[in-house]
Amino acid sequence: MIRNIKVERLEQTPIENQRIELIERKCIGHPDSIADGVAEAVSRALCKAYLEECGVYLHHNTDQGEIVAGESIPHFGGGKIVKPIYVLLTGRATKTFDGINIPADSIAVEAARSYIKSIIPILNLERDVIVDCRMGTGSTDLRDVFKVCGGSAIMRANDTSFGVGHAPFSETESLVKGVSDYLDTVYRPKNPAIGTDVKVMGLRDGDAITLTLAVAMVDRYLADIGEYVETVERLKETITEIAPRFTTRKVHVDVNTADDLTAGSVFLTVNGTSAEMGDDGSVGRGNRCNGLITPNRPMSMEATSGKNPINHIGKIYNLLATQLGNTCVAEVDGIEEIYVRLLSQIGHPVDQPLVASAKVIPKPGYDMKTIQPAVEAIIDTGLENICDITEKVVRGELNTF
Repeated sequence: MIRNIKVERLEQTPIENQRIELIERKCIGHPDSIADGVAEAVSRALCKAYLEECGVYLHHNTDQGEIVAGESIPHFGGGKIVKPIYVLLTGRATKTFDGINIPADSIAVEAARSYIKSIIPILNLERDVIVDCRMGTGSTDLRDVFKVCGGSAIMRANDTSFGVGHAPFSETESLVKGVSDYLDTVYRPKNPAIGTDVKVMGLRDGDAITLTLAVAMVDRYLADIGEYVETVERLKETITEIAPRFTTRKVHVDVNTADDLTAGSVFLTVNGTSAEMGDDGSVGRGNRCNGLITPNRPMSMEATSGKNPINHIGKIYNLLATQLGNTCVAEVDGIEEIYVRLLSQIGHPVDQPLVASAKVIPKPGYDMKTIQPAVEAIIDTGLENICDITEKVVRGELNTF
């Protein structure tokens, strides 16, 4: 099978040599990330139920969810929620197939509540969260396109759309993602006063990096304003200490710059998320599937989370493009940067994009004549094995935000 794969040299200043670089990450407890995580948890739960009940993955898209913020009264030593967070599950799901009824709404509610509990375990799910499911069924035309993909036939694209990926991460991108991961896996378990709602913004100006963090603090673990200040300062010191793991550049760290200590106005929450106190969230408004928001790089506006992982181009092409970029950098010598774009046509096999484009900035001294065929081969293999993306998503092996 001949695929339309185009590999070309990109005449562009590499990101590390550009003067200004901006990177953002919304961590797991940010309202937008909660919306993404819930949408993806519902999609995975539906996939597993469909496979168990019907033996195949069925049509669904759960990427239209919303987090409507509640109201809280935080107080040092422990405050209270006065209006619950409202979680709206919308989108489309298959609810009957070949005479089998699938309780898609109940599956979705259970998956959403389970996911929220996993990222904010101190949240009282019985009292402080309302999960409301309003999923409909898909359009007949799109379900028909999806049915063609059942069995052994290659899936057909649900839309004319594209996916984008880049590699490798710059030092600043690695720093922003690394700090986020460190807080989630190492620091917070030992310091529960740090909430899960954290936004990390990175600015590199030349060789100077400034990290600005907005960190929701959990009131029940802080006795007073003095302990709050100590916690913030300790966090700043820790991030400064781990920064050299990701970059050789000088790093300055600011945390909760909107605090007014004199007025006693600080980022204090009951459960560690601003979703409890006026900050709404939407699927697709936060991180791209590589975990970052990168305005210096090409990005897709598609929400990756919640889209079905079988034939929805907005999901599988973004994930695949990112994976292909990383594979090319790992396996092909001489790539400074690579940008991968995959474009589909609705109804056509997903392994045969209208174009698979790769733009490469070679390292000094390397020739595109040796890089090009190697990149083409990796992209061709990735498209040939595109169904692997589906299985990895369902198993939870690929992050979508």
